[in-house]
Amino acid sequence: MGRDFGRLHPELRRRFGVGLDAGEACVGTGTMRRIWNGTRLSRPLLRPFLAVGDRRHILLAETGEDVPFTIENYPYLDSYGRETVTFVRTFDLPRRRRRFDATMVYSERRDCVVDYLGTHQHLAVDLAFAADRTGGLVIRSGGYRFRERALDTRLPRAVVGDAVVRERFDDATGRFHISVRVTNPVLGPLFGYDGAFTAAYADLTAHSVPASVRPVREEARC
Repeated sequence: MGRDFGRLHPELRRRFGVGLDAGEACVGTGTMRRIWNGTRLSRPLLRPFLAVGDRRHILLAETGEDVPFTIENYPYLDSYGRETVTFVRTFDLPRRRRRFDATMVYSERRDCVVDYLGTHQHLAVDLAFAADRTGGLVIRSGGYRFRERALDTRLPRAVVGDAVVRERFDDATGRFHISVRVTNPVLGPLFGYDGAFTAAYADLTAHSVPASVRPVREEARC
């Protein structure tokens, strides 16, 4: 983010400054006010994608209100020696617990953060970070690539979603507020959620990275 990082609220700087040098992890707990997916028009077409994405912890196939939520941000070195930070979100929805997993690394080649989605890192997306006028953080998705063995292909925008994540800190309540909205240029809104949470920090010298937040498979290409 360069100088933009200094424009963030101090609590956001700490939360998104989680890394090996900082020596701490961050676990947020709170409630998602609303989790939604699709529109009446797009929902039937989305069902097969939501089902596959749900199994690989990429998409949320269920909706709900006032859903208990956690987000786990742990930094570690992956098997390729890259500093990686987990963004594992767990939603305690009425029917069962669901997850939305991501692991982020920095690509020197493209000078951006690469977000590997899901349990097997088959889907990679470039992210752009910026501070807004209030000291909040805005994250926007860029190009998507699908990677499996020798296959490495850029996906057209018509088959993926454009994601916008907004996060801010409320001094009055001491909570982080987050909203996520994913849309498709053909189908329209795909899914999203918004809510609030508090954050706790853990010293990495006393707390190891849980195996449950690491991906099943790691992708070398970034």
